[in-house]
Amino acid sequence: MCGTCGCGSEKNGVIIQNPSEVEAHGHHHHDGHSHSHEHTHDHHHHDHDHPHSHNYDHHHKTVIDLEQDILQHNDVMASRNKGYFEAKNIFALNLVSSPGSGKTSILERTLTDLKNEKIFYVIEGDQQTLNDANRINALGIPVIQINTGKGCHLESDMVYEAVKKLNIKDHSILMIENVGNLVCPSMFHLGENKRVVIISTTEGEDKPIKYPDMFHTSDICIINKIDLLPYLNIDIKKLKSYALQVNSKLKFFEVSATTGEGMEAWYQWLKEN
Repeated sequence: MCGTCGCGSEKNGVIIQNPSEVEAHGHHHHDGHSHSHEHTHDHHHHDHDHPHSHNYDHHHKTVIDLEQDILQHNDVMASRNKGYFEAKNIFALNLVSSPGSGKTSILERTLTDLKNEKIFYVIEGDQQTLNDANRINALGIPVIQINTGKGCHLESDMVYEAVKKLNIKDHSILMIENVGNLVCPSMFHLGENKRVVIISTTEGEDKPIKYPDMFHTSDICIINKIDLLPYLNIDIKKLKSYALQVNSKLKFFEVSATTGEGMEAWYQWLKEN
């Protein structure tokens, strides 16, 4: 269970699949990897005459314990991923953002422009559909789709299962596109080398202080859709100032996935890491 929103139950029905295989078979498989959390807690019988607040406190403690168990399990699995990436010299990026920031468009353009220079692999995270994975597959890039069902974030064991299906070569770049959400993914490390938060100019300059945990845990901040600045009432300097209040070490790239403006600086950073 995610302590923030309650997602992560065994009813989520997580599916991990290769879009090429789905297309080849001509139908959608539902026998993918199933991901669930099962925890057993000893619940003692309480006398019904006890005050209601006592029951509430017991329930609250159980929820906190459960969340701590899940986060600890995730961190252990993330360390496993990190060790694998380091052993094979894989540079893994966790791309996070709100829905509609242009995350997939930035990824598409990056892969299109650099696929002849670098070896890329992609893991796509969405609650439903193969849409984004199909876009990446069309570029000839190996990709695995993780559908989280009701889950609002990727977790490290999901990534581990997807990585096994990708059979990643040494000295490559792994792009993990997380589920669109600026809250829960901030708590779940995936073993990545760097976390990249993407925000668009259409989202407002105060996003970093509204969702501080995500910006605090990120290394890179890409500001997308700068081609729309002439039509928007937004102060990029103020947006950066807010972000730096949360995380003084953030590195910024101002880009337009549509026009390509600013993408070269982002590419140069990728090539140097």
